[in-house]
Parts: sequence; C-alpha cells; structure tokens
Amino acid sequence: MDDLQNEGEQLTPVGSSRRSFLTQLTVAGAGLTIAPYLSKANTSVPTSELSLIQPVNVTMMVNGGKQSLTIDSRVTLLDALREKLQMPGTKKGCDHGQCGACTVLVNGRRINSCLTLAAMCEGEEITTIEGLAHGEQLHPMQEAFIKHDAFQCGYCTPGQICSAVGLVKEGHAKTDVDIRELMSGNICRCGAYQNILDAIKEIQTA
Repeated sequence: MDDLQNEGEQLTPVGSSRRSFLTQLTVAGAGLTIAPYLSKANTSVPTSELSLIQPVNVTMMVNGGKQSLTIDSRVTLLDALREKLQMPGTKKGCDHGQCGACTVLVNGRRINSCLTLAAMCEGEEITTIEGLAHGEQLHPMQEAFIKHDAFQCGYCTPGQICSAVGLVKEGHAKTDVDIRELMSGNICRCGAYQNILDAIKEIQTA
C-alpha cells in the first residue's frame, strides 16, 4: 500500500500518476510552442505590408554615364550597383556599414553604399572602383596600391582605394595618425595597414 495513493475510490500507482502528469505537461508545452508557427504558416502577407513595396524611378550618373533605374524603394545603392548595373567591383562585406568594403564616392565624398538607399541618389554623381581608371590608365591611387603591395586577398581593396581617394580630396590627412584615424572605417582582414598607409602617403605628398 505504500506505493499507492488514494484518488477517490480508485487506487493508482504513484509512479504511474507522475508519468501521466509529465507526459501531459510535455504535450501541452509542445502545443504551445508550435501553435504560433502553424498559425503563421496559414497567414498571407497583409495588404498593408505589400503596400510598402513601392517602385521608384532613379536617375544618376555612375562613372560618367547616365543610369536610369526602376527599383524597390528599399534597395541600397550597393545592391543597385551590383545587381542592377552589373558593377561587382564594389564589395558586399558586413552589410552594416562597419567594414568599408562597399565604399564608393558620391559627388567626390566617400560613403558606405550598403547604408545608402539608391533612391536617395537621384541626380548624384557616383564613382565606383570601375570608374577611377581612364581606359588602360590606372588612377594614381591604384598604381600606388600596386607599388606598395597594399593588398593580399584584395576583397577590401576597392573600398580601401575609393576611401583613400576621398580622403586625399578632403585634405585633412596631414600625418600618419590622421590617415590611420580617417581610414579606420575600412577594415583589412589581411592586416596590410602599413602598406595601405604608405600608398596613401605617396599620393598625399605628390
């Protein structure tokens, strides 16, 4: 009788009762967990959300050529360049504005294209890595990067070069410390920072 508990007139083994309770608790918990997903699976996208997808017409100058696009209003400049204009030189890195791989020049000013909506660039002049050279003649900054071996894997190099070109135009980099600080938004995973510094200094003093 020690292994039995009184439930009204019915005698049930204590272990059996505990197992039944735990089983019911597990089933109930599983039901609460998957219920939201089942309800979402049968729910279509609300009309109010669909209305947010608005096509816009954007015309901008890219590397000296006029480009007219009809794109989703949420498309970034980075994706417009790479996916719509087939200019893959600008790299997609962190996509959060932290690595600088997507740096391009807008009216001569360096920006992170992953944080800039293409719709904001109406009438603007965009320069990507593809637009720095003139035919077979490389931009002086490109030549300096090659001369000083300022890259290894090369993935960050387009953003580094565009940022360096903008930096020189800004005219604020007077010392090594200035250059390091003003280029700090461009990350090189390979660690070629000293060579990048040397390349920029050569153009800065030219």
